[in-house]
Amino acid sequence: MSIFLAGAGPDPEAFPGVFDAFADEVRQRAGQDQASRIAMAVFGAGVNLQDVAAAYTEPLQSRMECGIVIVPLVPGKPADPAAFDGVDGVVVGGGLTPGYWEGLHPAATAISKLVTGGVPYLGFSAGAMVAPALALIGGYQINGVEVCGEECSEGLDSVALRKGLGLVPFTVDVHAAQAGTLSRAVGAVAAGLAEWAVAIDEDTAVVVESAGDEGYKVMGTGNCWDIRGTGGATEVSVRTGD
Repeated sequence: MSIFLAGAGPDPEAFPGVFDAFADEVRQRAGQDQASRIAMAVFGAGVNLQDVAAAYTEPLQSRMECGIVIVPLVPGKPADPAAFDGVDGVVVGGGLTPGYWEGLHPAATAISKLVTGGVPYLGFSAGAMVAPALALIGGYQINGVEVCGEECSEGLDSVALRKGLGLVPFTVDVHAAQAGTLSRAVGAVAAGLAEWAVAIDEDTAVVVESAGDEGYKVMGTGNCWDIRGTGGATEVSVRTGD
């Protein structure tokens, strides 16, 4: 079962394929004749998280019979790892990446065990950024130099990387070409903060077949920018959908 890392938030009209593929894998995991259970982690402060979750639940429930377990992430109240027990799929939404990282960090082992055991994972934007072993959670400066717009900082000055969920071996950035965060991912590798990063465009997703795999596919209409540090140099290659 796969790990789907989408480069933007949910848009079932512009990018239905990621919902279709994830729903197919959840059905396989649960069994074709069984209703599935999906854990859905969403972050917010001072908002109704049921309303936030609707952007993710409605496209999935239109594709299959499934029960949704909302895992609320609010400042100061991290996720209970038990909330993920026995689910057939995990969805992590988009929003403030440091908030998702703080909320999910205590449940990282539980999520990793699920995905390693074959439960599909779908992360949108922030949910994609927190998925790697080494997660980029925000910031716009490296050694005092701006590497992307301050509007992409997520409340942090220096580019910050933290231990993530451990699902993929490369660091992830999102909204790459559209928000200009490609330069942040390149800068992180060039500065030695990460050895390998993949920056994902909007309407595009990276698909890893199982936790820890180094190979990946690209789906969607945009690009994925593969950035690696090799022999003191930083190499960038571009991959498009198969």
